[in-house]
Amino acid sequence: MSKVRILPEILSNQIAAGEVVERPFSVVKELVENALDAGSTQILIDVENGGKNLIRISDNGSGMSYDDALISVERYATSKLYENKDLFSISTLGFRGEALPSIASVSRFTLVTREKTSDSATLIYMEGGKVKKVSETGAPPGTLITVEQLFFNTPARRKFMKSTATEIANILDTLSCIALGWPGVQFKVSHNGKPVKSWPKAQGFYDRAVDILGQEFRRSLIPVEFDDEIIRINGLISSPDVTRSGSQKLYVYVNGRYVRDRSLIHALLEAYGSRLMKQRYPVAVLFLTLPCDSVDVNVHPTKHEVRFSDHSRVYSAVRAAVSHALAGTEKNRHFAPEQVRPEFHPPLQDKIRYKDTVQTDLFGENPAVFSRSPIETPAEFDTASPVQTRFEARYPVYTEPQTQSLNASDRFTVAENQDSNPSPSPTLSSEPAETTPRFFSRLRIIGQLQSTYILCDSAEGLIIIDQHAAHERVVFEALKSKTTRPASQTLLLPETVELSFKEAETLEKELPALADLGLDIEPFGQNCFVVKAVPALLSQGSVTRLVVDIAEKLVETGSARLLENAVDECLIVMACHGAIRAHQILSDQQMKQLMVQLDACETPSFCPHGRPTWTRYSMSLLEKAFKRT
Repeated sequence: MSKVRILPEILSNQIAAGEVVERPFSVVKELVENALDAGSTQILIDVENGGKNLIRISDNGSGMSYDDALISVERYATSKLYENKDLFSISTLGFRGEALPSIASVSRFTLVTREKTSDSATLIYMEGGKVKKVSETGAPPGTLITVEQLFFNTPARRKFMKSTATEIANILDTLSCIALGWPGVQFKVSHNGKPVKSWPKAQGFYDRAVDILGQEFRRSLIPVEFDDEIIRINGLISSPDVTRSGSQKLYVYVNGRYVRDRSLIHALLEAYGSRLMKQRYPVAVLFLTLPCDSVDVNVHPTKHEVRFSDHSRVYSAVRAAVSHALAGTEKNRHFAPEQVRPEFHPPLQDKIRYKDTVQTDLFGENPAVFSRSPIETPAEFDTASPVQTRFEARYPVYTEPQTQSLNASDRFTVAENQDSNPSPSPTLSSEPAETTPRFFSRLRIIGQLQSTYILCDSAEGLIIIDQHAAHERVVFEALKSKTTRPASQTLLLPETVELSFKEAETLEKELPALADLGLDIEPFGQNCFVVKAVPALLSQGSVTRLVVDIAEKLVETGSARLLENAVDECLIVMACHGAIRAHQILSDQQMKQLMVQLDACETPSFCPHGRPTWTRYSMSLLEKAFKRT
C-alpha cells in the first residue's frame, strides 16, 4: 500500500481553515474584507455567543451572479487575480480564494447574494464543506453570509475557543482596526440581538479616528503628512504628553490594509525619541500608500504581515514623517491650547486616475491604493503643497524681536549647595537661533517653589518649570552638539565577532555609516568581523554584545541608528548628572539664563528621559478653581 496519498478535498479545506480561520474574529475579518472589496458602504455584523453559535455579515456591495456564487465556494476561486503578475501587485484586501470554502468546511454555512441587475438572489447552503442546497430566493442587492456552529465538526478546535466575553471583545477590536481605515463605510455590530457598537459613515478620517481612539484624544492629535513621490504617509499621532502603557493604540496601514509590522512601529517610536518616557507609547494612526508592486502582502495566510522591496526607504519615510510632524508642533506647544489645537479635518486629497479605475485618498470615501504607475493626474484635484506650509497655515508662528545677547560672564552656572564653589555646567549658546520662537525668555519669573520649580507669569496663565528636567535638556543638547562624530577609542586588542549569514551581509553594508559614529569594524572572512575601535563613550561595555545587538537591529530595521541611540543613552546619563538638582536655590540671573538656554533647545518641552519640562495652568482654570466664573 502506498504511503503517499492525496488528501480528500474536505480534509484539505479543513487544514486551510486552520490557517485562515483561527477564531470567530478571523471569520469576521475575512468576510468584512470581502464586503469592502465588493464596494460596500454599509456592513452589518450580527453575532451570537461571541460568534461561536452565529456570525452573520450582510452588505450592500456588488453581489454575485448565480454562476459566480457557485464558483466562489470552491477552493482557490477568486475574482481578484487573473494573471501571474497580479500576485505581485495586489490592490485588494482579499485575494487568496480560501476564505469561503475554508469557513464553510468547519461550519454550517449559508450564502445569499444578488447583483443589482439580477431579478433574484442565489442561495447556497453547506454543511462541513458539502453543498446541501442551491436555489433562487428573494433578497436585496448585496451579500448575506451566515456562519453557524463554527467548528461543529472539529470539536478539538472548538474547545480551544475562549469565553463569550473574550470572543466578542476580539471581534470588536478587529472591526475597530478595519473601521479606522474605512471612514466612508458604515459598520453596525449586534450581539445576541442587542446593538453593541455602531460606526456611522464619517465626514472624514479625523472624525472616525476620534470615534475609535476616544474623545479624550480630540485636542491632542497631530496631523502627519509626507510625500516623496513614491511613499505617501498620512495620519494622526498624539502629543508626546499623551501616552499609554502599551502599544495597543498604534495602528499602521499599508495601502488600506491593517498590518502588524514591528519595524514600522520601531521607526515611529524612534521619531519620538527622548520625548517619551521609557515603557510609554503614543497613540498613532498612520496610513502608508505606495505602489502595490513594491509591497508583498502574500506573506502569511492572515495577511497581517507584509514585506517591502525597499524596506530601508519605508522605515526612513515613517521616521521622517513623524519627526517632521512633532517638530512642526513643538515650537507652538508653548501657546495656549485654544491657539494651537484647532480642529483638524484633513482635506480631500487628490484623486489619481489609473488604467482601470479611480480611487480616492484615505481621507475620502475609501483608502487609496496604488495599483501601478498613474497615467494621469487631473489638474483640478492637484492640492499638493509643502508640509511645512500646511503646518504654518494651521499654527501661526509666534515671533518676537531678538533680545540682546548676554555676555560670557552671564552664562548659567550652578552650585550643588550654597556653601560650595560654583562650577560651570555645559551650556548652549546664550542666543537662541533666529528661527526659534522666544517663549521661555519672555516669561516674567515669579520665583521658586520648594527650590525645585520655577514659577512664571504669562499672558495665558501660570507656567511652572521643572528646573532639573529643563536644565537636563539644555545639557543633553549641548553635549550632543559636541559629539556629532563621537571620538573613537582604539582597542588595545581588537575583538573578533562572528555573526549569522544574514547579519553579516547586512552589517557589511552599513560599515561606512557605523564608522561615522566612531565604530571601526572590518570584515575578517566568512561571517567574522574584527572590531578595532569603538566610541569612547561606550568603551567600557561589551564590544561583542554591542556589535551583535547592532547587527540584529540592522536586520530588523535596516537602519544604522542603533549605535547613535546607544550614544544618546550615554549622553542622557551624563546630562542627568550634570544638570542642576531639585531643592537647589537659584538666583534670578540663573533662572533667566536657564530660560534663554531652554529657548535655544530643539525639544525644550521634554527632558531626555521624556518627562515634561514645564506645564501651564490657564487663567480660565484658575478662575474656575476660585469660583470666579
